Amino acid sequence: MKSLLSTLVILLCFSNCGMSQNKKDLTKPNIIIFYVDDLGWQDTELNNLDEPSPWETPNISQLADNGLNFTNAYSPAPTCAPSRAALLSGLHPTKTGVTHVSGGKIPTSARRSNYIAPFYPKGLMPEHFTIAEALKMNGYKTGHVGKWHVGTLNIQKSKQQGFDFAYESRGAHQGPKKPKNRLTDFATHDKSDAYRLSDEKYPPFTKASPNGISYPKDMVTEKALEFITSNKDEPFFLYLAHWLVHAPIHTKNKELLQYYSDKLGIDFPKEDIPIRTEGQTNPFYGSMVTTLDWSLGRVVDLLKTTDDPRNPGKKLYETTYIIFSSDNGGVEKANGDIVTDNFPLDEGKKYAQEGGIRVPLVISGPNIPKGKTEDVLINQLDFFPTILNLTNSEIPAKYSANLDGLDISNVLLNNENVVKNNTGEPREALWWHFPHNQDHQMQSAIRHGDYKLYKNHIKGNYELYRLYKDGEREDLEEKFDIASQNPEVVKELSTRLEKYLTDNNAQFPYKNPSKFKSEEDREDVASIPVIINESFDTDSRKASITLAKGKTKVIEPYALVKLAKKLRRKKNGKTRKYGKHDTTFIKIPLDSSKNNLEYTFTVPEGIIEYGVILIDENRFMVQSEFHKIN
Repeated sequence: MKSLLSTLVILLCFSNCGMSQNKKDLTKPNIIIFYVDDLGWQDTELNNLDEPSPWETPNISQLADNGLNFTNAYSPAPTCAPSRAALLSGLHPTKTGVTHVSGGKIPTSARRSNYIAPFYPKGLMPEHFTIAEALKMNGYKTGHVGKWHVGTLNIQKSKQQGFDFAYESRGAHQGPKKPKNRLTDFATHDKSDAYRLSDEKYPPFTKASPNGISYPKDMVTEKALEFITSNKDEPFFLYLAHWLVHAPIHTKNKELLQYYSDKLGIDFPKEDIPIRTEGQTNPFYGSMVTTLDWSLGRVVDLLKTTDDPRNPGKKLYETTYIIFSSDNGGVEKANGDIVTDNFPLDEGKKYAQEGGIRVPLVISGPNIPKGKTEDVLINQLDFFPTILNLTNSEIPAKYSANLDGLDISNVLLNNENVVKNNTGEPREALWWHFPHNQDHQMQSAIRHGDYKLYKNHIKGNYELYRLYKDGEREDLEEKFDIASQNPEVVKELSTRLEKYLTDNNAQFPYKNPSKFKSEEDREDVASIPVIINESFDTDSRKASITLAKGKTKVIEPYALVKLAKKLRRKKNGKTRKYGKHDTTFIKIPLDSSKNNLEYTFTVPEGIIEYGVILIDENRFMVQSEFHKIN
């Protein structure tokens, strides 16, 4: 695919140049996606409902004052890897296959579950076409700073996915290493300190520091500023994916931690023990949120004070679109800490409920209204087609036709309050699919107007909630399941959701034969497919399995094969061992005999391990032995 794309660059460049002459603005705007990790909808000053958030985010608020704040914005998934893969590719998680974090493994049951989540890949592969590739082929310099988390093999890295520049270390988010802890690892003014406190002062202002406080040096922020400065002569795209505010919950800024301890009316922590007070009362987390806000402020300040060489008389801030959002809802508990509280939204990260997928979203830039709030439904899948339009970029039709989001430029630039598809019809629904974790979390969901419907994959039932009524808040907490009182609504939304799932080949949880031991299950378990023979020919690399007769029908067979990085040898000549980021399983199809009792496939060169997965008609998952290949 990459070679095909490279051959199209010149042709596309010429077509773009010709088309841009008809545009009012002849220059391409810059694009910054400022993507936060685990920032909840209620963790900033943007969407305060009921009790205001205690965390101070003046730069985020100022960005909203200069742009649009979307109160009904959603991530594509309730965890980070699928949201990131979806944002970058413009494809729904069911299309990329990345529906949860830490994929590319042999499927297993979660603790306390009788079900096995479906296999899902570890991240994006070369065949996926990213927004970075799209903009690069349209003349943009592309940079990624911060968290990647959509693949660790060389073929999956950011520089193989369209980015010219990449810096992916944690910066000041790096947690303390034992024996140090979060109360003994604060930054200092010492010149040898890698996180040396700044001479410059920034908010908040305290009695002890009326001119502001210092912040630890954060290389994520510094590298983002460096990329902007180095590429200002050309249109640039910066994907700044912060490690903040993900666990570990800590701060290197002692003065900021003291500020929040004082503001919350609690003693400065004396021991490194979990914070277990409820609500938004964790001073470490508050410090992280405000540090994130500080980082955004540094980026915006650079844009406001730097001339745009391509647009004489303008600063970069005037020619740059900034998209600020989070990969999923806030995580309410981590490593013993109560981190935050998403109330009135229900649940948090790893849940399809509102607290897990509704996220803050602010978009500012050229010709976008200032200080306006919109309640229109937005999904981060919309970023890809919208950016293509804002930048007057063209991509091959086979990629543009496959995008799952909608262009929201009409809302951004034309004061419209309805997102429309390519035929001018209003958006009707958003949907999610999360077949993972514990049984009650294995759900799909659809948001349609005022309503939100859930499909529980284990119980097989639907739940219906009315979040709003005629635009006014009704049951945002999702306390009242009204499915039984509204069968027509359930039928309409479930029909839509089932079609989405079918059309996108969504994968569902499977029964674990070892967990179903009751009398009523005994017959089904006894009749599951049984592998009676396995073979592998080293010359042809052909693997095969044979099943016993008289067992249940196999409805889905596939092989899992393990790819691996090429390992460098140690100084003593011995080969290094594979680490957890050095390998990943991928899924490949099997050839079956006419009687469906024999299955074969060719193990590709370079594969170091393989096995077979069979799903039977009762949705039991059967796994073969997994064999290593030297």
